[in-house]
Amino acid sequence: MNVETAKYWMKEKKLLLIAAIILIVFLAPMFFLGENSHIRVHDNMDSNIAWYKVMKESGELFGPINATIPQIINGLPRNAFGTEFSGIQWLYEMFPPMVAYGISQTLIRIFAFIGMYLLLRRHFIKEDDAYPIRVWVSLAFALTPVWPSGMLSTLGQPLALWAFLTIRERKGTWKEWLTLTLLPFYSSFVLGFFFFLVAMGLLWLRDLIVKRDWNFKFLGSIAFMTLLFLGIEYRLVYSLVFPTEPTSRDEFVSSTLGFWHCIRLTFKNYFLGHTHVMTLHTLVIVPLSFIVIWKLWKEKIFRTEKRYIQIFILNFVLSLWYAFWFYIGWEPLKERISLLNTFNFARFHFLRPLIIYMMFAVGSYILWKYGRNWREFVKVCLIMQIIILCACNPEIYYRVAGSPSFKQFYAVHEFKEISDYIGKPKNSYRVASIGLHPAIAQYNGFYTIDTYNNFYPLSYKHEFRKIIAGELDKSPSLKDYFDTWGGRCYLFVAELGKKYDFRKDSKKKIHHLDLNINAFKKLGGKYIFSSVPILNAEQDGLHFLKSFDDKDAAWKIYLYEAK
Repeated sequence: MNVETAKYWMKEKKLLLIAAIILIVFLAPMFFLGENSHIRVHDNMDSNIAWYKVMKESGELFGPINATIPQIINGLPRNAFGTEFSGIQWLYEMFPPMVAYGISQTLIRIFAFIGMYLLLRRHFIKEDDAYPIRVWVSLAFALTPVWPSGMLSTLGQPLALWAFLTIRERKGTWKEWLTLTLLPFYSSFVLGFFFFLVAMGLLWLRDLIVKRDWNFKFLGSIAFMTLLFLGIEYRLVYSLVFPTEPTSRDEFVSSTLGFWHCIRLTFKNYFLGHTHVMTLHTLVIVPLSFIVIWKLWKEKIFRTEKRYIQIFILNFVLSLWYAFWFYIGWEPLKERISLLNTFNFARFHFLRPLIIYMMFAVGSYILWKYGRNWREFVKVCLIMQIIILCACNPEIYYRVAGSPSFKQFYAVHEFKEISDYIGKPKNSYRVASIGLHPAIAQYNGFYTIDTYNNFYPLSYKHEFRKIIAGELDKSPSLKDYFDTWGGRCYLFVAELGKKYDFRKDSKKKIHHLDLNINAFKKLGGKYIFSSVPILNAEQDGLHFLKSFDDKDAAWKIYLYEAK
């Protein structure tokens, strides 16, 4: 290491230390506030966190292929909860839910930072003086508010790409192979890495066609990670290869959008992103990317910066693919090939966080090379992106948005009062919820006939539909929502619409509830937890028992019993 390199390395180490401190501060609220933390509700507290707790308490973590979880819909298939070899499930087995959540978030973001840093330093931004780009882009990527239960499915992709590209160069060591071995235990195949591995396969195919290079080590590494994922996700593989009965996924209708709607969705996704892989790239990264394109056009050096152009185009293509997967023209083909409906191939856009932040890094370095003024501009952009991401820390964002805290959402004390009032073993009766997520009752140990799961018996969906048929007939949007998807197997009420969290300060009331209470009782239903009063309860076959309120709960619960 020469003197100049050593000087830059010292500066880089200082910046890495600053980045580590920022990351620690970013994560700190979850540990200091504990269950008073504000975290994501959608596809998180309303589902996954409750699922992990239900799985732990069921004792069926290693249950057989045909096992069921009796707490949910009278026997939700064990396979709906995923593999026992998932690291996040083990965190929830060993720790209280909020502690497990905090540890998971910490692991995810640490390895996201390490992965992006290794990828940029080894393969994209190698020059010593460009260390601010390496460090700040890596930190920005680690702070992105992606879906928490995805684990490293998205944020682990840079680490995997670092390993694959190094093996592709025939310079792989035990470190790269160990990376490819461990990542599948803390990520999801269908929610990220299937699409990533397809991309790696296409890269290998490109090398074969263009370079005539078979590169068996690279091909072997792709096959190795794929087979490892399939082994870990053996429950999913079994369900696909040996389906025992039709599931709710068999009625999915995903292609419903017209051409111009798809065009609008393309640009919405391109500029704003998607809730499960949110990157907050709109205000800084998008403008910078177009400035880079303008600079390349002005300097007439498109050919010398092909890598950037390829990444830039791929970013748009992924948004285009995502939007047009829902184009109505696909539907005849999807009707003939059920896999196209049951598996969401639109999720190639889950590659976008990796692509967007690679584009940010490579584009920043292109401008970096144009001298001092451009370097200052790049530094400002890097810092602005970090500020935006820090300002969207879950504790800040969800608190300002008025979301309930973890403790307020699950309302453990309040639901304990309800349980004590009912005074019977929870497995001796079934409940359902109106105006709040079934996951709350599930988290508190109640046996529910309603649920939020993307995979459950189709026969149950049809039986449950009989309960809510009257309400669905009053609302075409709810009818279409349930019939063409059904992942939310909820007691939908037309007067409430697609809103599931009416808190205690709500003035909403249900005036004309129309549920089939006989169908409700046929599924074992006994009690309904409603977050809003039902004015015609008696006429609909329900008897009001008592309301419950608690200072630490977000809800006022009205308890009704089926007559």
